[in-house]
Amino acid sequence: MTVDTGQELGGTIPRARVEDDAPRLEPMLDLEWSRAIELPQAAMTAATPAELRRAWVHRAPEDSVLALFRASAGMAGPIPAPWWLRAVADGKLDSREQGFRVEDRIAQLLGRRPGWEFVPWAADGESGYWEFMPSERGKSGHAIPTTVMNTDRHPGWIDVLPAHTGRTPDPIPIAGLAGLRSRLGVIEAVR
Repeated sequence: MTVDTGQELGGTIPRARVEDDAPRLEPMLDLEWSRAIELPQAAMTAATPAELRRAWVHRAPEDSVLALFRASAGMAGPIPAPWWLRAVADGKLDSREQGFRVEDRIAQLLGRRPGWEFVPWAADGESGYWEFMPSERGKSGHAIPTTVMNTDRHPGWIDVLPAHTGRTPDPIPIAGLAGLRSRLGVIEAVR
């Protein structure tokens, strides 16, 4: 057996890693938070926000949830979380139960009205949202239906995203459940 000693081995030896292609390691706290908001697959068929509340953040003692949220949020800016948890952490909402009541009252109002459907697969950690299906592909031809979602942006806790096609419009702040109830005729008029 002969070996060609004139061959360069440089092409067969992998080069050393540079910082840019080093593996990205996530801190354990980030992984713990990710598991805290993770929903079981069965929750994706939820018809109301109450049926969606299956993650650790919904069931664990509220002080433990707040402690983990605050520790995780301090790592790298905003993290995925339910609107009510951000509001409780900021002192804008007294408790998780108050947030659940807001969601449940919206569900009682919209769940009985024709055309409204609950969408459980919102962004990670979020509580789902409601879509007014007649506003999608109706006479107006909008590709995205009118959407009602919860928010921590203001103390009414409800935003409406008008039916649209193309660029997403700014959400319209609604003054709580009474404000939503009083504006439903206008909201539902877009078809």
